[in-house]
Amino acid sequence: MNIQTGSNRKIDPSRRRATTLFKPDGTPRDNDRVETGPTDLAFTEWADLRITPPDMPSLREYRLSRIVDQLQKRDLAGVLTFDPLNIRYITDSTNMQLWTTHNPARASFVSAEGYVVLWDFHGSEHLTAHLPLVREVRHGASFFYFESAGLVDEHAARFAAEVDDLMRAHCGTNRRLAVDRMERAGHVALDRLGVDISNGQEVTEFARVIKDDNEINAMRCAVAACESAMHEMEAMVRPGITEVDAWAILQHGNHIRGGEWIETRILSSGPRTNPWFQEAGPRVMAHGDILAFDTDLIGPYGYCADLSRTWIVGDAEPTAYEKRIYRDALDHIRTNTALLRPGLAIDDLTRMAQPLPGKYAQQRYGVVYHGVGLCDEYPSVRYAQDREAGMHDTVLEPGMTLCVEVYYGEVGGPCGIKLEDQVLITETGHENLTRYPFDDRFLT
Repeated sequence: MNIQTGSNRKIDPSRRRATTLFKPDGTPRDNDRVETGPTDLAFTEWADLRITPPDMPSLREYRLSRIVDQLQKRDLAGVLTFDPLNIRYITDSTNMQLWTTHNPARASFVSAEGYVVLWDFHGSEHLTAHLPLVREVRHGASFFYFESAGLVDEHAARFAAEVDDLMRAHCGTNRRLAVDRMERAGHVALDRLGVDISNGQEVTEFARVIKDDNEINAMRCAVAACESAMHEMEAMVRPGITEVDAWAILQHGNHIRGGEWIETRILSSGPRTNPWFQEAGPRVMAHGDILAFDTDLIGPYGYCADLSRTWIVGDAEPTAYEKRIYRDALDHIRTNTALLRPGLAIDDLTRMAQPLPGKYAQQRYGVVYHGVGLCDEYPSVRYAQDREAGMHDTVLEPGMTLCVEVYYGEVGGPCGIKLEDQVLITETGHENLTRYPFDDRFLT
């Protein structure tokens, strides 16, 4: 792989290890820098936990190499991405990540030889100055209706012509382009230029599925930051506060460590824990209530920490019913975690996973396991009754990371239990990346 670097590189890698100039993750120690990143609080906590931060320049190079490898395996000229998380994976650049999920103003192109072009929001060139793997920064990917109105087709055609020029300059005669998701006008414009479009999500999901040590270190950092925020939330939860009060503590704890956002508001209490997926609201929690949540947290470096726990509010003793379903839920994820090892086919994992008892099956969670990286990622491993033939042709490999989760709640039951851990597939089996304890009050 031949990845060229831009002439306007701002960071000299030979100086990266000078601790007075650079932070432990290889990023500049500059109080006025434009890139996002962990705070000193996070670095201090990670040092206390003996967690090694990632080397960010090396992490970026690895992720780009994964994309290039997938392109070359599939004989693709390149990949064009509009999904903000795919752009982040490829370039490590961020710009209004949540806004651009529904306003596709940014795009990236990578050729099969590793030439990277970023189309950014107007006036944002400075946000990429620290990223030497990005060879060009352009504008003009905003051909959605809010931006282009009656000129959507014209703006899409202009953008497609740029992509066509890039392919001719960097991809030879290969006209096969992977695209993750794009406005329909863009597809039409590229098709008119003779570009053969294929599924870019397959390219990016398979690139992202295997993490190297730097990515795993970044994920360890994100999980640790999330767990610190969870501890702060647990310490503040008491009778009389609302669900949104609790959720705001988790959000605050993430942000003060350099985390980025929380994808959902799935935190509920008391009878609102059944059925699942009710989001945090104004309910005032009472002594003895069940409180259950799913973090869905995008932490430092943009990595996801997707953990679930269930607590009792106050110093109450759980009921016999609550203890029973909590223990069953905990046995469920521990049993299914124990199955994880390299070489196991996804379909076999589906068949081997512990089923839920009949009265809990109707409200079962959508997956038994799912991949995790910058967010929930491939694969999505269903319960046996939800398996569809031909969905997966994948085996577990070292470097894959999975969440193991369960929801236990019978139809019409007084409450539900939600538990989830984040796990790494290793050369010999698996490692649970989650350190947060389960609530002993349910287990005695």
